[in-house]
Amino acid sequence: MRLSIGKLSKETRVNIETVRYYERIKLMPPPFRSEGGHRIYDETHIERLQFIRRCRDLGFPLEDIRSLLAMADKGEHCTSLRPAAFAHLELVRAKITALREMEKALTTILDDCKDCAAPSCSVASALFGCAARSCACAGTCDVTPVSEQVEPA
Repeated sequence: MRLSIGKLSKETRVNIETVRYYERIKLMPPPFRSEGGHRIYDETHIERLQFIRRCRDLGFPLEDIRSLLAMADKGEHCTSLRPAAFAHLELVRAKITALREMEKALTTILDDCKDCAAPSCSVASALFGCAARSCACAGTCDVTPVSEQVEPA
């Protein structure tokens, strides 16, 4: 099978510019070239691009994808790939926890806004207050306000 970059893009649902970018950063092998210099892709390009896309869909950063591809290219056993996948899973779980905390904070802010017609908006007040204290979205402050800091003895 011989595909143009447009057909490869359509087949894999990866933007043409993204395909070119992956080639530039060497995640994708260089394509064959026609006599006129046009890129020509085959099944191996489709498989690799689908692998990259799946990893990106799962949130893997490009450098992790590069490592996973290198292991896969060497034919390494699954046990070699599992640690990277487990490390990423822990990161995903941490993000889920942070998102749940953000959800609680936003729910609390919105629940406090009983009368949106009030002249002072409790949502804006909460967000301004939060920003002034540099809070961690769960309503807790991750830095001590200057007015509350204790001078070292």
